[in-house]
Amino acid sequence: MTKKRILTRRRTFLLGVGAFTLISGARYLNDRVGATANEKRDFKVAGAKSLRDRAAAKGLIYGAASSKRPLSLDAKFKAGFIQNCAILVPEWELNWDVIHPTPDRFDFSRVDWLSEFTRAHKMLFRGIPLVWHVRLPQWFADKVDSRNAEQILRQHVSTVVSRYAGKVHSWDVVNEAFKLADGRSDGLRNTPWLQFLGPDYIEIAFRTAAEADPKALLVYNDYGFDYDTREDEAKRTTVLKFLERLLSRKLPIQALGIQAHLRGEDRDKFNSRKLRAFLHDVASMGLKILITEMDVTDQNLPKDINERDRIVAGMYEDYLSVVLDEPAVIAVLTWGLSDRYSWLSSYKPRPDKAPVRPLPFDAQMQRKLAWNAIARAFDKAPKR
Repeated sequence: MTKKRILTRRRTFLLGVGAFTLISGARYLNDRVGATANEKRDFKVAGAKSLRDRAAAKGLIYGAASSKRPLSLDAKFKAGFIQNCAILVPEWELNWDVIHPTPDRFDFSRVDWLSEFTRAHKMLFRGIPLVWHVRLPQWFADKVDSRNAEQILRQHVSTVVSRYAGKVHSWDVVNEAFKLADGRSDGLRNTPWLQFLGPDYIEIAFRTAAEADPKALLVYNDYGFDYDTREDEAKRTTVLKFLERLLSRKLPIQALGIQAHLRGEDRDKFNSRKLRAFLHDVASMGLKILITEMDVTDQNLPKDINERDRIVAGMYEDYLSVVLDEPAVIAVLTWGLSDRYSWLSSYKPRPDKAPVRPLPFDAQMQRKLAWNAIARAFDKAPKR
């Protein structure tokens, strides 16, 4: 698809947004949705199907991130994961500092275990992140410079992707490449990769991954698309231009990953119309969309569990009800399945020290209202 055609389709869509909003107004009475707006919402679900089966019934994939440890040591968590998840993403085992611990050595032991786990339980396997500015190994700062960065980048991507060729559903080839606050005109984050290779590092990574596994879905993954704020609006615009530019150069990118780390205190900053328009613009380029790391931070929500769980569940249902209306969305992954193993316990703990509750299952692997909310969104989603 040419850039001219993409832009023409976008203009056509934007002209029709008003009409579309009127048509869908019965379902979404207000563009700005608050998770507690409907106090009578009961979050009831019909039937006993798992999240995996509810998603599959609509042509969707549901899954979650997990590390090896809980899957190998926590039998209840393992059983719940197998029952509910159709795809697994390693939580940290594919980071450079873990899988590439020295310049000349790769350690695939943990990832091999997870790959075999998915095969044994008939799940898909997802790979992340091939290129990221975080979790670089200690040797990186001493060994990598502008003279050898391309060779090291190509070697890493080719080695990792080749090992799992034919076994991976999708790769986050480049993760979080944009940070508008860094002040560049193109919006790119000032990472070591950018410093050594310039913007071309993104193209190098995608082309190398495609050569190593032509059948895997190749994804650009990022956050900051979700809210009706100046910052998110600017990032949506910047990333759309970026995707257009990559596609105009026939780069082998097939999907956009949207992390969707939602913030409970920002539930009133969600604008369904603007999010729909963004998703439509991405889809009009011929790209698929994956929700890759979804959770709801409850760091600043009330301590009362009933109130907090309702707000979190409302955010899941409100967000997914909009996102799943876009046929290009093919998968929803939560960043974890149980509150017991959520990264937010360490990275965004509550000031009152109460346990965080951002995921579908609680610490004892009991279903929460968030589970119901996700199930309801799947049940109401149009079939792919």
